[in-house]
Amino acid sequence: MIGVQTKSTASRLIGHALIIGLCLLVAFPLYWMLVTSVRPSSDFFNISLFPTGFTLEHYQYVLSNLPFGRLFLNTAAMASARTLAQVLTALLAAYAFARWNFVGKRFLFAMFTFTWLVPQQVTMIPNYVLVSQLGWLNALAGLIVPSMVSTFALFLLFQQIKGFPQDLFDAARVDGGSSWMILWQVLVPNLRAVIASLAILQFISAWNDYFWPLLVSNRMETGVLQLGLQAFFTQEGDLWGPMMAAATLTALPIFVVYVILQRQVVDSFIKSGLR
Repeated sequence: MIGVQTKSTASRLIGHALIIGLCLLVAFPLYWMLVTSVRPSSDFFNISLFPTGFTLEHYQYVLSNLPFGRLFLNTAAMASARTLAQVLTALLAAYAFARWNFVGKRFLFAMFTFTWLVPQQVTMIPNYVLVSQLGWLNALAGLIVPSMVSTFALFLLFQQIKGFPQDLFDAARVDGGSSWMILWQVLVPNLRAVIASLAILQFISAWNDYFWPLLVSNRMETGVLQLGLQAFFTQEGDLWGPMMAAATLTALPIFVVYVILQRQVVDSFIKSGLR
């Protein structure tokens, strides 16, 4: 018995050590970004884990040389609109695929699922050509509309709606409920955890998006925060201090959202069964 307990304790210690090591590995780049953003310029190439000096001049440089407020509002508007559109379209489509019978249902669902397997880089050029023809370059519409539908969101909500017992829908039908009423008064209240999980993931994904905004927008007036980082890549050399300061300011809203909604994030993932 003592040997079994000792083995179990050793396994837990090894597991905790691995988890701590992985957490440190993930957190170290963020720590180094923050440390570099407050290092004096003369201290950039110092490999010490702790800065020998402290300065906020890089943050002052970012705020004085970038329209940070405009970029922040553009990013927030883009991420919020994309998240709302993706969740709404996925909810409607998932309900139709899960509860309605129509011609070509399996084929259409298979095609939607197949698009999940296609890398984004494959569709970037066709989408760019279409956005250009519509006159949406350097406009928020060009950032939002091509990403209003998410196959991942559709698949997740489809699985959740499919798991609801048929008796629930039959009872709602007997009570005179229409499809629209069943969706919003029966399904949505029971899918709050799943929708919260999905909205958080999609918002973070939209906020961190870089390649598509880089392709369709090159103006600060309509750009997003990630594009502002390019301003610190110059022919004379990369401005590491301001770049790390701008990256820290860009990542800060997501960190704040997580701290505020930490309990909701964890509970949502557990309740929704999302892995």
